[in-house]
Amino acid sequence: MMVDIIELYNNPWLRGVLGLVLIGVIFIGAMIAVWLERKISADVQYRIGPNRLGKFGIFQLVADAIKLFTKEDIIPNKADRILFVTAPMVMMASVFLMLVAIPFGAVIINDTVYPIVAAEMDISILYIQAMSAISLIGIFMVAYGSNNKYSLIGAFRNFARMVGYEVPLMITIISVAIMANSLDIIEIVKVQDPMWFIILQPIGFFVFFVASMSEMGRLPFDQTEAEEELVAGWITEYTGMRFGLGFFAEYIHMILGSFLIALLFLGGWNLPGLVPGILTSNLILGFIVPTVVLVAKAGIVLMFIIMLRWAVPRFRIDQVVNLSWKKLFPLSVINLVWAIALTLYMGV
Repeated sequence: MMVDIIELYNNPWLRGVLGLVLIGVIFIGAMIAVWLERKISADVQYRIGPNRLGKFGIFQLVADAIKLFTKEDIIPNKADRILFVTAPMVMMASVFLMLVAIPFGAVIINDTVYPIVAAEMDISILYIQAMSAISLIGIFMVAYGSNNKYSLIGAFRNFARMVGYEVPLMITIISVAIMANSLDIIEIVKVQDPMWFIILQPIGFFVFFVASMSEMGRLPFDQTEAEEELVAGWITEYTGMRFGLGFFAEYIHMILGSFLIALLFLGGWNLPGLVPGILTSNLILGFIVPTVVLVAKAGIVLMFIIMLRWAVPRFRIDQVVNLSWKKLFPLSVINLVWAIALTLYMGV
């Protein structure tokens, strides 16, 4: 029986179907994130607009979809047509390639944990970060292809921000990998039972969270758009569904980033005393509870990220760069030394 389950789990056709299902689920999740954005902003800033259209403002999503689908698709005369058209596709491809290696839950059968992931890799965390960087190429294609100075300034701001924050982000990931003795996200989650890395590496969690916020382009790190200075920044010339596709990719990126934070620092699907604990004796709970635990953790992180957007003012680009190189980089190095020392101590 156990051999049959393992063969079924490793079946490439099943993994392919699982990948397609996860793409559908993540699209629904992005729609929910948009709705949460409106609802939380309405609560934080006492807005009533997002609450008016349908019960709990649920039909606001439908109105937005109709608006984007019916708006005219305009391509500027002097734009590079190939780059202009394909850039949003490159950005969406980036998030889909990231999605392949991120576990979105787990199933526990006979004391064995089977992560819900399209592809397992020994270096999955490095793969995810590499695929995330492809979005930078997409943004530059948008800016250069638009033939617009505001778009180009937005893209170069994105370069400055990404270069500055990728360094402390990767140092923090190395710190996590050292303590887990693996670059595989699944192994990193297993090591966090019962002690989560947010407890062992609180500085690393802070650095990773702030750097992830910057990578997602969320406030206070959305200088690439900065409507007070750059009209709409990198996406100034886009209309209709091309405009919607670019921002939809950002929301999916935000969801995937929330899952990464939950997986790397909040124990993933582990819950001390519960997962896998008592779940091994109950097949139904083993199928449901681990995934619910992970989704709940990612959901809490997502809601906090959304709340920050409406509670923190946008930083200037020089403040953003200074924060990275003068604050986060030294903290990430300190955390790396701490992780090495703690690993040697625990090893002894």
